[in-house]
Amino acid sequence: MGEQRVYSLSQVAQHKSKTDCWMVIHGKVVNVTKFLEEHPGGEEVLLEVAGKDASKEFEDIGHSKAAQQLLLKYQVGVLQGHRQTAVEAGGDDAIKEKKGKEMSAFVVKEPPYSKYKALLEFAVPLVTAVSYFVYSF
Repeated sequence: MGEQRVYSLSQVAQHKSKTDCWMVIHGKVVNVTKFLEEHPGGEEVLLEVAGKDASKEFEDIGHSKAAQQLLLKYQVGVLQGHRQTAVEAGGDDAIKEKKGKEMSAFVVKEPPYSKYKALLEFAVPLVTAVSYFVYSF
């Protein structure tokens, strides 16, 4: 975006209905009216913070990178007087710092025969018990 329109918090506060829903997230003024029905958490969650700075709530939930990128689609301007931090700006240093804090994980793969072993441990006693009852009657 070239020049972004600047809004005050009082201007954003005027847009807090189901038919006109704006909020501020990290200094970005976003119009989420068209996104209300699509929001995975339900429209009520967005309507609770409509017309306000919802940055804290947005971060508390732990949105995915895709959700963070979606903000750009609905951005209509910036908040008056907001100073963008390095993390919000997406600078290289911020990305490296953020990546360093992420957890690393690995997957432990079980050998393929473990599924058959579990099946045999269940099936053999079952077949034995059924055979015993069929034979005894």
